[in-house]
Amino acid sequence: MTTELNSYVDELRVCQLCAGKMQRVPNPIVRASSEARILIASQAPGNLADRSSKPFDDPSGVRLRSWMGVNEDEFYDEARVAIAPMGFCFPGYDANGGDLPPMKVCAPTWRAGLLEKMPQIKLVLAIGGYAQKWHLGTAAARTLTATVQDWRTHLAHGILPTPHPSWRNNGWLKKNPWFEQSVLPELQSRVRDLL
Repeated sequence: MTTELNSYVDELRVCQLCAGKMQRVPNPIVRASSEARILIASQAPGNLADRSSKPFDDPSGVRLRSWMGVNEDEFYDEARVAIAPMGFCFPGYDANGGDLPPMKVCAPTWRAGLLEKMPQIKLVLAIGGYAQKWHLGTAAARTLTATVQDWRTHLAHGILPTPHPSWRNNGWLKKNPWFEQSVLPELQSRVRDLL
């Protein structure tokens, strides 16, 4: 990791901008490297990730690694895979038990500076609507499904939009079998080329 990136990540990891505004004490979780060529951009760490300070340390992570065709060692090797969610801390739960959206101050404060210090990234996995809107801008469609359906266009620019690998999206995956049939083989091929 470069000194500049290392200093930036150190500062990000002790961020307390949202202290008192979240259900828990801020615990920014990020994995970054000046060597990684794959960036996983998701919504925010979940409950288990917050508890362990390890991103995707849950069943969603198992599914994501399967989608990518990587093992745990490859996935957690910062020199290969950077993980930078839109919100770096677990935002807490809503009244229905779902995760709250990422804190609004997080991405505008930290994201551009972090990405600027990792110009070597060749593939961004934009997981979910928040990451897709940030990374695709006006190229993101109105719905997640429409954005993911246009994956070939986005991949030509180094961004692959996907749904979240959570069990909550099992219904979406059943309704959209083309994702596993067409998108995942291409994702696995790209990941293998970049590792």
